[in-house]
Amino acid sequence: MQPNRNEDLIEYPCDFPIKIMGATHDDFLLTVTEVVRIHDPGFDAATIETRTSTKGNYLSVTATVRATSRAQLDNLYMALSSHPMVKVVL
Repeated sequence: MQPNRNEDLIEYPCDFPIKIMGATHDDFLLTVTEVVRIHDPGFDAATIETRTSTKGNYLSVTATVRATSRAQLDNLYMALSSHPMVKVVL
């Protein structure tokens, strides 16, 4: 029996971590935070975790958003992944 592809595996609302990676740039963290806040107005930037690559060329940002629907997460992923400063969104 195959699962229904329309069913969400996530129960909303929930805290949902998103990892965003891009080239190290002075405005990368601020830019990512602004995009996240558009989709989660209550997002607390103090919860962001960052990690710089070994050579310092890339920055990884983990933002835990309050997910309220699949549509919200899909829109956030699209906004982040289409941003020119972002290389990868997981």
